[in-house]
Amino acid sequence: MALLFRTRTKIIKHLLFAKCSLTTNYSSNNPSFLGIAQYVCNNSSSFWSNSSHFRRFESTKAVELKLDSSYSSEDDDLDYTSVQAMDFPGGKVTFTSQMSFIAESTKMRVSCYRLLGGTPSTKIHQLVNQELAARMYTSMIKLQIMDTYLYEAQRQGRFSFYMASNGEEAINIASAAALSSQDIIFPQYREPGLLLWRGYTIQECTNQCFGNKDDLGKGRQMPVHYGSSAHNFFTISSPIATQLPQAAGAAYSLKMDNNKDACVVAFMGDGCTSEGDFHAGMNFAAVMEVPIVFICRNNGYAISTPVQDQFRSDGIVVKGQAYGIRSIRVDGNDVLAVYDVVRTAREMAIQEQKPILIEALTYRVGHHSTSDDSTKYRPAEEIEHWKTNQNPITIFRSWIERNGWWNEEADLEIRNKIKKEVMEAIQKAEKLEKPAVRELFTDVYDQPTKDLVQQEMLLKDFIKRHPKDYVTNTDVSH
Repeated sequence: MALLFRTRTKIIKHLLFAKCSLTTNYSSNNPSFLGIAQYVCNNSSSFWSNSSHFRRFESTKAVELKLDSSYSSEDDDLDYTSVQAMDFPGGKVTFTSQMSFIAESTKMRVSCYRLLGGTPSTKIHQLVNQELAARMYTSMIKLQIMDTYLYEAQRQGRFSFYMASNGEEAINIASAAALSSQDIIFPQYREPGLLLWRGYTIQECTNQCFGNKDDLGKGRQMPVHYGSSAHNFFTISSPIATQLPQAAGAAYSLKMDNNKDACVVAFMGDGCTSEGDFHAGMNFAAVMEVPIVFICRNNGYAISTPVQDQFRSDGIVVKGQAYGIRSIRVDGNDVLAVYDVVRTAREMAIQEQKPILIEALTYRVGHHSTSDDSTKYRPAEEIEHWKTNQNPITIFRSWIERNGWWNEEADLEIRNKIKKEVMEAIQKAEKLEKPAVRELFTDVYDQPTKDLVQQEMLLKDFIKRHPKDYVTNTDVSH
């Protein structure tokens, strides 16, 4: 796969001359130039760590770089016969007498990497075998069915809140398949597919949504706010984008521990990029050069706010370059393309110890949550188009069927099996009692403080005085 990550040759040329004080023939055929280029390739780590990007400058005096007059390049807009440059924190800055503003956006949008339904690629059949493809497809089905039944259970008033991943199943499962179980996940709230892939069960998901005594979070979180230390999956937080600076810090800890077997993966929606924490997390990750992959699910809407009302940039992918982060845009409804990109980004993050940004273009075909009615801010025809023509599950099923890896009989069998599992899990979760009230006061201090003990007793007494209003487990003994 050729990931189209951009670099500017011009910058490298300037750095070569500044680093090595070149004032002679500037030509790729010049032995001096070739020797310098070879030095940079063989000693890239020491070259860059000692370069002007990572130290203060002793001077900001303008210096003249006398270059060979025979050199020319069609993609350069500078007169190299006599270029003035200034040492400035961050690198050499050249001067020009031509006033030119950087355009607010490029004429053409950044291309989107796609494999399924796009230009035929010979590598597509080398990415996954039948076993992996079947597992990815059944996992997408599992996520879809679990979302459908839990969403309906909430609408029936059986628990308080739910958020589905309808339309975004490919990002969930392809990312999960591309990552190692050792990679640390900082989710937003539409990534339950990663947990299911890693072994978190449907029963554990329903226990969390119902907040019963078997809920790993002890009923303290909102529904769908999953978390599991056993699966390297940090607990979801409701506030938008707070996970991003935390993820950058976790990646820094991996770097400090010299861990070369794992990276951090931080998920976000397009709405997260409108928060200050997005910029803080991106900048920290770039400056500290930490092994992290940022994955943005750009589904077109931040709840009811369309992307055109959030920013004027070309989506999210171009924001990475501003922070010095390698970036790529991928079709988020193409499970193989997402798998390929995430797998490659992971390798880069770990091997090169630097952040990567992925923008996955997708569409949320369901409502933002059970508290939302998306038909109030987007046309039904738009939703139906994406649901029918751009459905990631349908697209992937067509491909595996063409390969002879799947058929209608297998599809019906797995769907019936999963439906039964989900329905049984809901019935079981609903019957379990709630966590003991004492769990409200545990897991903060090793020994409860006096005020917590007092609050616990006051709550216990209040519940006893209003038994009809609070049918719960009031066991508060220690």
